[in-house]
Amino acid sequence: MRITLSTLNWRRREMVRWLVTCATEVGVYALDSIMQSWFTLFTPTEATSIVATTVMSNSTIVRLHLDCHQQENLASSARTLALQCAMKDPQNCALSALTLCEKDHIAFETAYQIVLDAAATGMSYTQLFTIARYMEHRGYPMRAYKLATLAMAHLNLSYNQDTHPAINDVLWACALSHSLGKNELAAVIPLVVKSVKCATVLSDILRRCTLTTPGMVSALHSRRNSGKLMSLDKAPLRQLLDATIGAYINTTHSRLTHISPRHYSEFIEFLGKARETFMMAHDGHIQFTQFIDNLKQIYKGKKKLMMLVRERFG
Repeated sequence: MRITLSTLNWRRREMVRWLVTCATEVGVYALDSIMQSWFTLFTPTEATSIVATTVMSNSTIVRLHLDCHQQENLASSARTLALQCAMKDPQNCALSALTLCEKDHIAFETAYQIVLDAAATGMSYTQLFTIARYMEHRGYPMRAYKLATLAMAHLNLSYNQDTHPAINDVLWACALSHSLGKNELAAVIPLVVKSVKCATVLSDILRRCTLTTPGMVSALHSRRNSGKLMSLDKAPLRQLLDATIGAYINTTHSRLTHISPRHYSEFIEFLGKARETFMMAHDGHIQFTQFIDNLKQIYKGKKKLMMLVRERFG
């Protein structure tokens, strides 16, 4: 283990499992020993995903015939190991550490703090969204929300990334914020506007936000708002509406720069979706008419396409 720690070997994973099995056969002191000196034998990922997980499994407890006191000592060593690994390699070990520390309040709080500290520099939006969803699953919606907002700060979706894998996470984060209340939604929308430039994603978020009242999903929070649907003419939805309309305009110009006749019908459908969003604004009809008039003027060279635009939108 020591020889191959820095020069990784393809058999290591198998040998880590074998070493833990041997230590289990020898007894509780051998297990405690390899956990105390884990950093000389294992990588942080191996220590959390194999060593600590095996030590805390029911099969190990049954096999060793441990009493409650011995069980707690062993579990405490495993949690300490997990927290040390999370400090050393938060990207790969933070979620494992949280899972291993679930039954100990102080250790769990420490693991959560490690994630928060690492969020600014050492973790990607994918890792943060994964931990945020885990927190929601564990019944900590406000912590899930906090981590989701930190994840959003790392995200950048451009106008043409309408199939990006992070879209589901963004929609989930907005739904979570909406379920918590108006204040949480108001705080997350500027982050969405800054990170997401994709018109179809923004319009999807906008539509979902206008269907139900914020905070009503959770009865606990329902007294914090009046039970009314949020207005599109006021913050925060006004900012989201403006950003969505802006994204449709920018995307339209980007698409028209390199468009071939086989994409004309798809483009007309895209303009139809844009019109639906424009119409959500109180002066949307005027804005959309001006937008179409501009297109007909700027791209008058594309005669066939502009004829299709006229047929559909006047």
